[in-house]
Amino acid sequence: MSKIIILNGSPRKKGNTSELIKAFTRGAEGVGNTVTEFFLNGMNIRGCLGCYGGGKDPQSPCVQKDDMLKIYPAYKEADIVVLASPLYYWTISGQLKTAFDRLFAVAECDPNYNNPIKKTVLLMAAEGHEFEESEYWYDRLMKHLGWTSLGKVLCGGVTAVGDIAGKKEIEDAYLLGKSVK
Repeated sequence: MSKIIILNGSPRKKGNTSELIKAFTRGAEGVGNTVTEFFLNGMNIRGCLGCYGGGKDPQSPCVQKDDMLKIYPAYKEADIVVLASPLYYWTISGQLKTAFDRLFAVAECDPNYNNPIKKTVLLMAAEGHEFEESEYWYDRLMKHLGWTSLGKVLCGGVTAVGDIAGKKEIEDAYLLGKSVK
């Protein structure tokens, strides 16, 4: 079975994005996968410095020493990386973007700056229904990294906490989790 990490970019621990994560996790763990979630908003993660100074120590790949040190080992061992975020200004949240940018330090450990090859999932919740920019970013990122997308669950029309209850996307997230191995 697979090792899965979830990078939860929502600022709300109990928001609509978290409900998608819970459903996905229930499905994934139900078929024997191991899931580790990182609630990024509760972590001390500074923005990438763009310094190209990382990659010298595989155990601590970035020159900055913050809570990314908790994510790096799980990321390197993971088979699947789940990117989970609310839709903010037509793309992923700053919390998720900041953490993802910092994963470049792991690529710096490779002399050719190759990222570890992963499978991935995108989970998003939004007030509106316009996910095109987020999907464009995600699809281009997958192509650039050489990663394989296992699927996306994009749930629009969920403004207030709890609005996602009863939406079909909860079941979609569960089934997607159940399908990954």
